[in-house]
Amino acid sequence: MTTTLIAAAVLLLISVLASKASSRFGVPALLLFLVIGMLAGSEGPGGIYFNDVGAAQSLGVLALAFILFSGGLDTRWKEVRPVIGAGISLATLGVAISALLVGLFIHYVWGLPLLTGILLGAIISSTDAAAVFSVLRSRNINLRSPLKPLIELESGSNDPMAVFLTLATIERLLNPGSPVLNFVGDFFIQMSIGAIAGVAIGRAAIWVINHVRLEHDGLYPVLSISAVLLTYGVTDALGGNGFLAVYAAGLAMGNHRFIHRASLLRFHDGVAWLMQIAMFLVLGLLVYPSNLIPVAGMGLSIALALTFFARPVSVFIATAFSKFTARERLMISWAGLRGAVPIILATFPLMAQLPNAVLIFNAVFFTVLISVVLQGSSIPLMSKWLGVADSADRPHEDDDLPMRGESELITIDVPPASPAVDRQVVELGLPSETLLLLAYRGDGFFAPTGSTVIRPGDKLIVLTNVRAIDETRGILQGRRTEN
Repeated sequence: MTTTLIAAAVLLLISVLASKASSRFGVPALLLFLVIGMLAGSEGPGGIYFNDVGAAQSLGVLALAFILFSGGLDTRWKEVRPVIGAGISLATLGVAISALLVGLFIHYVWGLPLLTGILLGAIISSTDAAAVFSVLRSRNINLRSPLKPLIELESGSNDPMAVFLTLATIERLLNPGSPVLNFVGDFFIQMSIGAIAGVAIGRAAIWVINHVRLEHDGLYPVLSISAVLLTYGVTDALGGNGFLAVYAAGLAMGNHRFIHRASLLRFHDGVAWLMQIAMFLVLGLLVYPSNLIPVAGMGLSIALALTFFARPVSVFIATAFSKFTARERLMISWAGLRGAVPIILATFPLMAQLPNAVLIFNAVFFTVLISVVLQGSSIPLMSKWLGVADSADRPHEDDDLPMRGESELITIDVPPASPAVDRQVVELGLPSETLLLLAYRGDGFFAPTGSTVIRPGDKLIVLTNVRAIDETRGILQGRRTEN
């Protein structure tokens, strides 16, 4: 146990330091995590033997759930709402077209059975949320609106389609007589249950966080972790798509107010990074580098066919009725990074003991490596070459701060008859531009939080935008006052 803990700590430390080198030299961090895992494996200097496909798959599913939840938390509905139609089309139709085109390529060029080729195409059909979020956010890439929200929305929502196509194709291979129409019905049922359950549990989690009034602030992250696990578990038990559910739950929570919102967002961002590192390290340990050499030609050809043919065609078809220009569509296509999700999905044929399962796993791994190296390292250059980079310097906007512009510091006395009395700050519905800085009660000042209950006679020091002064006074005093 001691040796295991030391090895895990060293690998995590090396990965964190490698992420620093990634930012400096422009190499995608996720590629470095994979390489570190491979070097630590049985064929590398680390010499760690790991061959448990089931454990790797379970860890991958768990990690992906937390990564998608974090991505949903950090997605702003007002930014993705204008592109929701294109995002859904890319996440469903785009994934299906890409899987079919890659499957046909593998069948006719490499001679594999058609269903096997489509299975391989389905496995690598989705863009990877961890890879896309990591590259776009850690490297501070600004794309012209609404490209960045669309790319992140697609990467966070297209994994369910890839999972469904992979499992449906495996079922078809195991049971050739299965009616195709059954798969179509299953798709709509799984997606509907996933979306509804995710939003419902996300809204319920907001209510619980705001009303449970825990004695210790450190328990709120534990509460949010339970929400992620409950969302995935309940949805899966109901026959829905758990990955879509956790993303929808994160999206529902991230766009509403709840106690300790900023700290919980930072917490889950850290959890997502931990999960990314652990997932890529384990997948790196699982692969044998010597097995990649025989499939190098196939993997390289698949990566090139996917990048320069299947992905662009699927993007152009899926966004045919949108107003994106050809250059913008090419950028969407190029930003479709493959990452850990295809490698995790490649473990499903291994677990099902399908013919060519080992070939599929190694080919997918090699394809992912090429995708991360080729696309991940060149996204900034490609965005400038296509003319879709946003040159504006956009500082990070903290959700806890008032909107930039003309702000004013005011003092508000809470009368006994105010409707805000005996309610938590988070329940008041204050304007997003308003921030409660200090409260004076009794004989001292304190900093109010979302769980602070307003009392009669409180004197509140408020920073707000001048346009929101009247609304803020109306909420805290129960009447409108002229400024």
